[in-house]
Parts: sequence; structure tokens; C-alpha cells
Amino acid sequence: MQQKIIGIMGAMPEETGAVVSLLQDRKEFVKGMRTYHTGNINGIKTVLVFSRWGKVAAAATVSTLIHHFNITELIFTGVAGAVNNALHVGDIVIAKRLVQHDMDARPLMPQFEIPLLKKTYFETGQAQLLVATKAVETLLQSNHLHQLIAADTLKEFDIVDPVLQVGDIASGDQFFSSSHQRDELIKKLPAACCVEMEGAAVAQVCYENGIPFTIIRTISDAADQHSPLDFPAFISKVAGKYSSAIISNIYQQQIAL
Repeated sequence: MQQKIIGIMGAMPEETGAVVSLLQDRKEFVKGMRTYHTGNINGIKTVLVFSRWGKVAAAATVSTLIHHFNITELIFTGVAGAVNNALHVGDIVIAKRLVQHDMDARPLMPQFEIPLLKKTYFETGQAQLLVATKAVETLLQSNHLHQLIAADTLKEFDIVDPVLQVGDIASGDQFFSSSHQRDELIKKLPAACCVEMEGAAVAQVCYENGIPFTIIRTISDAADQHSPLDFPAFISKVAGKYSSAIISNIYQQQIAL
């Protein structure tokens, strides 16, 4: 039976930094300008790395995790901009499907379709969705959330009763910083919950290599002209703590699997 090795990628160094503390027997390996942290979490062999930003960087990173570190499963945590008006800062989205919103090879094939694969969306496995959903729901319970995040921080970002959505995530090599960008995306992909820069590329590489994946995003902004204002502070005060807690909750369930 193949040994379980979980790869964890973070979209921001502050997020991977928060998760590093979970690793036991930690070692570091530098490869391709990235530092890979290996060790164990709850007895499960784990490799943790900051992916860097954008689809190419993320695809290169997950390829190394698969082919050099031999991971059998991938978890990606990060932040995203909301394009669904029902989502607010502090909410969490688990990807049910991922699409590359900047893929456009028309007229050779339909917009958003990945060449040769004939796929527009990459779907998360049902088992991974169930585990991730339980992990996030545990985090968002009021007693857990208020133990994790200080009351003044929650007030600073107007986080009152954060919610979980399981749905579509759109990825592309753009940082959304205007309402026009967001509105144009909604016209093309009305089911999208949020937008980010790595998830669908990671999902494609995992799909091509038969690796189960989970993509989890914390809403940091509304993907409009206000996006840059609170971004750095949110990452350090909220998103990193979310990531560490979610990963810990997932591993608690892995023990029972």
C-alpha cells in the first residue's frame, strides 16, 4: 500500500509560516527557488511550501511536490477576492470546481476549455469536499473562531458571522482591483464565488497526475478598487490563522480515515 504523503501549498508566506509550527521532525530542502518543509503532522508525512504567485509558479511548485516528494494528496490554502455578492471578508470558499478564467483559445475551442483535455472545470473529489467542509465548519463555530481571532481583529475587518460556501473558483494571472474587472468576470462565469491566481492551475496538474486535491480560499476583499487597502493586514491577522486551524482540523479527520 502506498504511503500517504500530503502536500500543503500556501499562496502567501504568512500562511505557510503559520502552518510550519504544526510540523514535527521538520527538515528544509531548497529546490527551484522554493523552500520545502518536510515532517509529520499527527503522524502523517507532510511537505509544506509557499507556492509563489500566479498559475505558472503554482503549477511548477505542485509538479515538484508530485514528482520529487511523491505526494499522494494536495491541500492548497490561500486568499481570494469575492465576486459573489453574498460573500464578505472572512468568509471561506471550498472549491467544488475550478476554471481558468483567462484561458481563451477561440476559435480553436470554446472559451475556458483547456487544450487537449477538453475540460473547462476541474472537480474536487467528493471525499475531499466532505473532509474540508467539516474542517471549515469546525473553525467557523463561534466558540472556536473567537478563541482563534482576537475580538478587536474581528471588529477591524467587520467579521461577524463568517460563512462557508462550496462552489466555483475562477483562477487567472490577474489581481482584481476594480469593479469593472469583477463585473466582466461575473458576466462570463456567473457561478463563480471568488477569484484568485493559482487554484485552477494546481487542479489541472493534480488532475493530469491522478492526485486528489482540495483548494480552500479565505475571502480577503471584494475584488474591486478597495482590494489593496486591507490586504496585508488581513493576511497577517486572519488568513494565516485560518489556514493553520483548517489544516489542523483536516489532519484530525485524516487519523480516522
